[in-house]
Amino acid sequence: MTGELLHLITGALRSPFKRPSPEADFPPTRLVLPGVRIDLAHLAAYERVCGFPTGEPTLPVTYPHVLGFPLAMRLMSGRDFPLPLLGLVHTSIDIVRHTAVPATEEYQLAVHIEGLAPHRRGTEATVVTEMAAGGDVVWESRSTYLARHHTDSRTAPRPVREDTPLPVVAEWRLAGDVGRRYGAVSGDRNPIHLHPLTARLFGFPRAIAHGMWTVARCVAAHGMSGSVGVRARFVAPVLLPCRVAYGADGCGRFELRGDGGRLHLVGEVG
Repeated sequence: MTGELLHLITGALRSPFKRPSPEADFPPTRLVLPGVRIDLAHLAAYERVCGFPTGEPTLPVTYPHVLGFPLAMRLMSGRDFPLPLLGLVHTSIDIVRHTAVPATEEYQLAVHIEGLAPHRRGTEATVVTEMAAGGDVVWESRSTYLARHHTDSRTAPRPVREDTPLPVVAEWRLAGDVGRRYGAVSGDRNPIHLHPLTARLFGFPRAIAHGMWTVARCVAAHGMSGSVGVRARFVAPVLLPCRVAYGADGCGRFELRGDGGRLHLVGEVG
């Protein structure tokens, strides 16, 4: 049994006993993992699932998220974390890559939970991940995860929706097993991504694609190198299987839309 799966099971057992609230207290724990080496076979599998070219000397800009995910999972499945792990939805990510990140170097990973905030559909937690080499941070991210529960929707503003579509660059047909394939390479085996039956337990009619798969697929289509920032917000779940359109404007903005022009993802590279 992998460590990620063990943490998921532990978090699942604790989830029914947690009552999420943006005012909940939890200890400021920071987990650090030194001496991280890249498994090149695993990297290649990730690149294939997400559409990146394989065999590049540097890591895709979204790959360190996968490396830090076991630490994030350990924090979010802990007894002191106030949100239930099962059903958590990834709602946004901001990434800063300060320099190209070689696939053959040794790194240190550090993850902590910065805080909780009210959301119109529940409570969000912000998870910060840092990747360092030689004492310098070379990559960092801030992710928000939503625990859905009843709340006064007036306490948090509705997100601004981008209703004018960007020019369509490509259309992709997403198979029903995208969540299972990405879960195998990312370690994120949240039931909402794996099968229609398990997704229905959390209010989704079908399995949904991982937010990090959708942003990785868009970034792979965009292409980038060196220092870069990526900001993405997951507006609506991508129900699998489906057809989606990837749009970009040539100025760094990108998006993913589904049938009827429904907006799923908005992002920016800069």
